[in-house]
Parts: sequence; C-alpha cells; structure tokens
Amino acid sequence: LQIGPGGTEVASNQSEAAKVIHGQAVIGVFIYCLRILHIYAAKGMRAYTLAAAERMKLLRRLDAKEHRGKTPLLVAVTARQPAIVYDLIQTGADVNAVDNKGQSALHLAATYGYAQVLQVGKAFMVLIASHTPLHCAVLAHNVLLREQGCQMLTEEQQKDLQHQSEELESCIHLLVQTGASIYSRDVKSNKTVLHYTVQDGNISLLRYFLELNAFKSKDFVNNKAHGNTALHMAAALPRDKNQKEIIQLLLDHGADPSIRNLDNDQPIHMAPSGKAGDQVRHLLKKGKVASAFVSCRRNARS
Repeated sequence: LQIGPGGTEVASNQSEAAKVIHGQAVIGVFIYCLRILHIYAAKGMRAYTLAAAERMKLLRRLDAKEHRGKTPLLVAVTARQPAIVYDLIQTGADVNAVDNKGQSALHLAATYGYAQVLQVGKAFMVLIASHTPLHCAVLAHNVLLREQGCQMLTEEQQKDLQHQSEELESCIHLLVQTGASIYSRDVKSNKTVLHYTVQDGNISLLRYFLELNAFKSKDFVNNKAHGNTALHMAAALPRDKNQKEIIQLLLDHGADPSIRNLDNDQPIHMAPSGKAGDQVRHLLKKGKVASAFVSCRRNARS
C-alpha cells in the first residue's frame, strides 16, 4: 500500500479501477454472447444457430433483441434464411415479436417478397388474423411499380425490379392461399387492398383481388376509406395510371358510381378537367345508367 500526495491510497484506487475494467469486460463478453445467435442467424450458419438457440432457450434469452429491436428470428427473416427461420420457430422463438419499427416476422417477409420464408410452417401464419402483412406486401409492390415507371433506369435495373415484383406477387398469392383476408382493413387508414391497388394504378393486383371476390361480397368493391370508395379514388387518378381501365374494371365488378363521399361528391365529381376528364365522366355516366338498370330489375323481381 502506497500513500500518495494528500494521504490517498494509490494501490487501493488502482485495485478499484481494475475491478471496474474487469467488470466492463465481463459485461462486454456477456452482451457478445447474447448477440452470437443473431450473428449465426444472419450468416446462415444453421448448425451453430440451432445449438446457440437451444442454449439461449435454457437461459430464457431466445428472443433477445439487438440495437434495432430485432430478435434472432427477425434477423433470420431479414437475412432470407428460411431453414433457420424454421429451426428458430420449432425451438420456440416468438413469432409475434416486433422490432423497433413494429414489424413482425411476417411483415418483414411479406414486405421484402421472401416467399420461401413465408412457407416455413403453419406457426408462421398465425399472424395473419391480427396484422395486415398482406397490406404491407401490396404497398411494397406499389413502390416497385412506381420505380419501374422511372425513365432513368438501365435495362439491368428494370430486370431486377421486374424480378422483385414477381417475387412479391408470389408472396401476395401465398398470403391469400394461407388465409390472409382480402377484406381486412388497415387499422389506421381503414383502407382495404382494393384502395391500395387503385391509389397507385396497380391494375394487375386490382384485377387479381376483384376476381378473388367475384361478387361474393358486394360491399367489397364499394367499401369506404375516409369516405371515399375505390371508384372515387380511381376517378381522381392521373391519366398515366391506367385510369380508364381501372374505372371500367371496378364498374364491371359492381362499383356503384352513385355513392357519395363525406363532401357529398360522387366519383364523377372527382374526375379531372379537360378532355381526359370528359372520357372518365362518360364512363361513369354509362356505369350509373347500368347500375340504375340493375337496381330497377332487382326491385321488379322483389
């Protein structure tokens, strides 16, 4: 023991400092050990992941989160590792866990178009009833559609976007086949997949959802989001977004052009001015007459 200036115990202070440094090192190693499962999952090291997962399960740390709030399962989904996703679920990983952005495993798989990840097991699909991953997938497909419309893309970029688009469509079909409801509404906006496809002029997905419905629910095509039906939204679309084709498609599947929104406007009042708007108004007037005719026939039968 040495006595320093002012009577301080130098050796004692050094000992305390050493303990602090040692403690920090131990904490660092502990944190690294907790993250090792994330690392194995991200790198696709299946055997190591399974071994680490079983150990973490015993320690009750199977769903430990990294700095972005991702559990090992969420990391495996993002890293596109379906086999590891399967192993983690079988080991007991929480399929309902979400990251800092509120994204679940199914949301991530649907958003990124990872069809293989979606196919790993029924346990993965229980999320569909309480969340809207189908909406996430549709919105992601809309984004790709907008990017494909960019004039500055190279041929290689176009091919890559087309490939991503096809993968997302596969995911959307898979979600529907495994129980996702096309009638579910987004919690915040009250929109259905129909509103989302129309707002970006996504005619291929619009046709797919309308054919799935096939008049099973007459309300589906006329559902309102913030007072507007899909037909209201279609009437307000820019010309370059398949506007006429979308309006005709909606009318053919029972869209009612006489419905009014919160501003008391019918779809015809949402049409743009000018020649393009005249064509839209003509379509909607024809649809209104046809709708009235069908209504009269129904009343006559009853």
